[in-house]
Amino acid sequence: MYRPIDPKVDCVFKTLLGSDDHRDLLIHFLNAILGDELPAPVTWVEISNPYNERETLDDKLTVVDVKAQDAQRRRFQVEIQLLVFPDLRARIFYTWADLYSQQLQSGQDYDRLQPTYAIWIIDQTLFADRAEYGHRFSLRDEQGRGLIEHGSIRLFELSKFAVEQVETEAERWLKFLKEGERLDPEHLPDWMQPPIMRHAMSTLSAFSEKERNYHRYQSRQESLRQQRSIQRALDEKGAEAQAERQAKEEALQAKEEALAEVARLKALLSQRDES
Repeated sequence: MYRPIDPKVDCVFKTLLGSDDHRDLLIHFLNAILGDELPAPVTWVEISNPYNERETLDDKLTVVDVKAQDAQRRRFQVEIQLLVFPDLRARIFYTWADLYSQQLQSGQDYDRLQPTYAIWIIDQTLFADRAEYGHRFSLRDEQGRGLIEHGSIRLFELSKFAVEQVETEAERWLKFLKEGERLDPEHLPDWMQPPIMRHAMSTLSAFSEKERNYHRYQSRQESLRQQRSIQRALDEKGAEAQAERQAKEEALQAKEEALAEVARLKALLSQRDES
């Protein structure tokens, strides 16, 4: 029996893109997202810490991102992030830098370094001041000249993604991640008809039908609900504190303006008395 599954939940996401049984999904995903900047397409990958469906129910996913290396020793990181927190930007850059630096062992030279690409799928809004949903970051100076062409960080905010007519493979994947929970595997829309996407949907369906996996999925969903509740409470407290600070600042400013007005009136009275 098929039960709706959100592909963005970490255990499902890692089954889709971080499993040795579904390497073709990861290869297609990497080429779809990075194809415009890769000198040559990805044809093979070795996945680090692949997802193991035989883990027990009590185990927790301690490694939720997907890391892989291709035949040219290029490194890739794919991570799903459902909640935005204040230090997320620093974490994004740190994990890219950490993966890049791990290429060198003791005594090895810098010429062994190969490009490293990080792809972050973010469910909430990270850049409230920017309208676009996709972002690419690389090492550039103020004139846009590169320091070294050794990869990039790609960020996609699904909260802003609203493409109706799919035109690229990247859009196809993002739409699947955003809307996958609402798809009917027996009546897939046209944009899900390519064989690779039908494979992605069948992987989603298989995860749903395995009782152990579905229980894990429900457990992760409950954990996310609790995290979102905590986040909302913290956001509300923060908003209350900000409103209180603003009220105090406005009261102080009003008091200072009143005192300045009193001083001005006193000065005028003093000038009139002297005249």
